[in-house]
Amino acid sequence: MAPHFETVKSFADVPIHDAGIETEDFLLASDGLVAMFDLLGAGVFSFVQSDLRSNISGVRERFISNYATSQSLESLVKHEIGEGSGKYGTQCLVRLIRGLWFTQLALQTARAEPQTALHVCFRRAYDVVLRHHHAFVVRSVVQVAIRAVPRRDHFFAALRQGGDAAKFDDELGRWLGGLDAVVERMKRFLGEGGYGKV
Repeated sequence: MAPHFETVKSFADVPIHDAGIETEDFLLASDGLVAMFDLLGAGVFSFVQSDLRSNISGVRERFISNYATSQSLESLVKHEIGEGSGKYGTQCLVRLIRGLWFTQLALQTARAEPQTALHVCFRRAYDVVLRHHHAFVVRSVVQVAIRAVPRRDHFFAALRQGGDAAKFDDELGRWLGGLDAVVERMKRFLGEGGYGKV
């Protein structure tokens, strides 16, 4: 069986056009990210997985129920806000982008700083992206969970699933580059449009 990174939709392959980021491919790549955490076993990333799954579901619900006007993430948001009937899909998208940014930042740091403990990479990402959105109690729970992050070698071996290390590193770099492009574009769009602060 091929390693996970070779079988799921990569963020590097999510089309970005002038009209925006294609919703369906974005959701498939987001599903692949959640499945990646399954490779690491239950528990340690459950707080991330639960949040990501819930928000993917909210965006997908809006996409399916308003397919014609939700082909891009930007169109999904503009039409939902324009309808004035609520903004559940948009709120889920804001939180989803936040969760993706957290993951991207942690993994980019881990790749750029091979001597830094993995839990430190995730803690730094949490401090930048999510900490100010959480109350004290939630921050305390997350800090304990982050301390339980596996060692770097175990983490990347689980993601690699016996595949070639150099090939995995190249694909991870592509994947992170694609995720960075999506996150940065959506942070800018959501913030400048007044749709939500990532």
